[in-house]
Amino acid sequence: MSDHPIQGLMTTAMENLKEMIDVNTIIGDPVETPDGSVILTVSKVGFGFAAGGSEFTLEDHSLGENSVSKHPFGGGSGGGVSITPIAFLIVNGQGVKMVHLDESTHLYEKLLDFAPQAVDKIQQMFSKNGDSQQQSSSQQQQSQSSKKEDIEF
Repeated sequence: MSDHPIQGLMTTAMENLKEMIDVNTIIGDPVETPDGSVILTVSKVGFGFAAGGSEFTLEDHSLGENSVSKHPFGGGSGGGVSITPIAFLIVNGQGVKMVHLDESTHLYEKLLDFAPQAVDKIQQMFSKNGDSQQQSSSQQQQSQSSKKEDIEF
């Protein structure tokens, strides 16, 4: 069973895209500074790929019928890669630090850092709310008993 011409177009485009990108494109090659720090570039990579084709029917004038040939095929394919640096990862003796190039990208990082504090605050609110409910229920019971006493006089 022979391959369809569109398969050749798609295979060629995908192989060329694979050659363009590797892990060092997303996490850049490390750069060592004189103070011993290592800086890595972190990039966002986007791919696009399209392929299409069509087959044509030729009229066979000798038989007066339409016949399909393997040769009348038209097609094309293409692809593209977008590489955008978004942050620098700095590793040194003091630890690891992420420096974002776009302020909005670190919103998720801040949310993750803030999550444990938020959970603690919520737990404190519930525990205070439980304590205040216990106090208010005991106060209500006391006020109801005093009302009963007032009525009994």
